[in-house]
Amino acid sequence: MDETELAGLVDRATHWRDADPDPRTRLEVDRLIELVTSGDSTVSGEARDELQQRFAGSLQFGTAGLRGALGAGPNRMNRAVVIRAAAGIAAHLRATLKNDDRPPRVVVGYDARHDSDVFARDTCAVLTAAGCEARLLPGPLPTPVLAFALRRLEAEAGIMVTASHNPPQDNGYKVYLGGRADSSPGSGAQIVPPTDDHIAHQIAHAPPAIDVPMATDGWQVTGPQIVDEYLASAGAVLTAGAARQIDIVLTPMHGVGGETAARAFAAAGFPAPYLVPEQATPDPDFPTVSFPNPEEPGALDLALRAARERGADLVIANDPDADRCAVAVPTGGAGTADDPDWRMLRGDEVGALLGDYLLSSGGGTGGHKKTVASSIVSSQLLARVARSHGARHLETLTGFKWLARVPDLTYAYEEALGYCVAPGSVRDKDGISAALLIAEYAARLRAEGRTLLDALDDLARRHGLHATDQFSVRVDDLAQITAMLERITQHPPATLAGAAVKTCEDLGEGVDGLPGTPGLRYRTTDGDRVIIRPSGTEPKLKCYLEVVIPVGGESVAEARATAAERLARITADVSTALGIG
Repeated sequence: MDETELAGLVDRATHWRDADPDPRTRLEVDRLIELVTSGDSTVSGEARDELQQRFAGSLQFGTAGLRGALGAGPNRMNRAVVIRAAAGIAAHLRATLKNDDRPPRVVVGYDARHDSDVFARDTCAVLTAAGCEARLLPGPLPTPVLAFALRRLEAEAGIMVTASHNPPQDNGYKVYLGGRADSSPGSGAQIVPPTDDHIAHQIAHAPPAIDVPMATDGWQVTGPQIVDEYLASAGAVLTAGAARQIDIVLTPMHGVGGETAARAFAAAGFPAPYLVPEQATPDPDFPTVSFPNPEEPGALDLALRAARERGADLVIANDPDADRCAVAVPTGGAGTADDPDWRMLRGDEVGALLGDYLLSSGGGTGGHKKTVASSIVSSQLLARVARSHGARHLETLTGFKWLARVPDLTYAYEEALGYCVAPGSVRDKDGISAALLIAEYAARLRAEGRTLLDALDDLARRHGLHATDQFSVRVDDLAQITAMLERITQHPPATLAGAAVKTCEDLGEGVDGLPGTPGLRYRTTDGDRVIIRPSGTEPKLKCYLEVVIPVGGESVAEARATAAERLARITADVSTALGIG
């Protein structure tokens, strides 16, 4: 970087600092500028790189809202960025409802991450000054409570300040639309295109943060009864009189779901779950896990240790904003090599179990077939389960912003531990209501002397064993993802695990009536499937694998061994085709 470029960078940083209403982040910029211009080569180079990263661009608002590391600058999460985002959302709502005299109602929720409460109050101040009716949830609460409150309060928008299961240094901003702003079957769900572009346009034209009008009061803090109403709604998915005796170890992963989930289990008549004490209360630093995601290796170690000590029947883990649910079960010594006594169920396994359990509870609703849905990268098992129950199955693009928009939805899931079991009240994934339902199913099986693993074996016998796996390639440069996709497109694999590849589809061209999305899908003559796509939220390429093994003369255990071997071979073949083997 020459002197002219450096001067331009410092000038951009100075202008941003002068428009920042937060003294903490203004001081951050001052310190970086001081280091950059100090002339000390031992610190100025590193500081220059940091300043450049923060001011090279802006956080992009999309269907996932905003998400990024906390800190000063337009490419970080901070009060200035949030204030302008809130102004853009208010402008979008005013434009959408320009012929309506009633002001837009917006519900704002937040988790316990660093600055979540600050960002939520700033949002309410901006919305109120812009003529919106802002309702702030009564404390740090799970994302499903915000999604419920949006529909319960008949609001036009919902904003949740959370970074879900991202690292501690991150925060984020999810946006939902409903009421008069979205009367589609997906009313109450997260935004989809082109709404994200419309809001992004309004954000880009918002004034500097320091010039955005902000009220000092005027918004309403919603009473605690909204949580009571959510709990009643979550419990309504259960069957009255069903078995409840089960010993559960529960961890909220240092997030905001612990108290709400414990109350939900108590209200539903379950014995009080054992809350992992080291992870029971919210802590934005997530001190006991390297990454606060139940899918990550080691994240459930404390819960599994407690379950062994107690001889528990079930482990349930919610991610920090409690919209996802992980389930682990005792195996009697037949688990993985790393943990022979317990096994965490894959999202596809829980998804199929919940779908089968819900569909077994009755036929159509209101004279219509029940409709279930799963994402394009999830297992194909739910489709077979639905067909066996006379229900309709639909497939959508990844993300609950799409799953929640399926008309007449009864149930939806995606493999990344997301389950929507009560779409009438929460049009999004909900880790707490899903936890209640899987616990009821496990308790019912326990009363019969059976387990969730037995239920999975039943599904395999009826529909074939559907075994799934995935692996990801994390990159430092997004160009590496493009290069890998170009390589496999130009030289596609002819076989996978010894079976001929019979179809190769470019998901970007749209398949099965779905909109185009980046990625590739391969199917083999053995019925195996591979989907390769860039992550929508992280710098990595994700590969989703599925093999289907008929269970006839061989046992389910033998079919699982065959499936594991095939998955390993497919992983090796795909890795080679991507140039990483």
